[in-house]
Amino acid sequence: MEAEETYLKGCFIFTPKVFEDSRGYFFESFNIATFKSLTGVFVDFVQDNQSLSSKGVLRGLHFQTGEYKQAKLVRTIKGSVLDVCVDLRKESKTYRQYFSIVLDDKKHQQLFIPRGFAHGFVALENNTIINYMCDNYYNKSAESGIIYNDKTLNIDWKLDNSELILSEKDKELPKFKNLLP
Repeated sequence: MEAEETYLKGCFIFTPKVFEDSRGYFFESFNIATFKSLTGVFVDFVQDNQSLSSKGVLRGLHFQTGEYKQAKLVRTIKGSVLDVCVDLRKESKTYRQYFSIVLDDKKHQQLFIPRGFAHGFVALENNTIINYMCDNYYNKSAESGIIYNDKTLNIDWKLDNSELILSEKDKELPKFKNLLP
């Protein structure tokens, strides 16, 4: 496994060593000792989530607040997504900046998103399955988000607005400037 830190401190891209032959492929998707040696971070994942999305489904930008903040390790099992994370750490040099990467079932890369970030993704193919492990439990009272098309963030979602499919809840998320301090 190789790790590369993005320009957002603490946010890493992991590229596994994939072993392929006529039977298919095998790779190690997570190993706590390897993760810690590559990042210097100890993380204890306690919740594993998976979703299925049609092309154009945009989920996000979501985050948890307070003691329920979550770090995530995101990967695509089938299909492809444009995965996006936004630095919400006010003390960070990259506050309000975002990072995006295409995660697919070909390269098998993963994105580690530390606590203090918003996260979202858009499915680039039908029947896309995404998986993400979280280091804290979901808590409905701590959930928050930012509208996907916020002008302050100016995220390029790689699809035309007419192709995007959002939940009613995600359509009503606040603008970045309206987040609680």
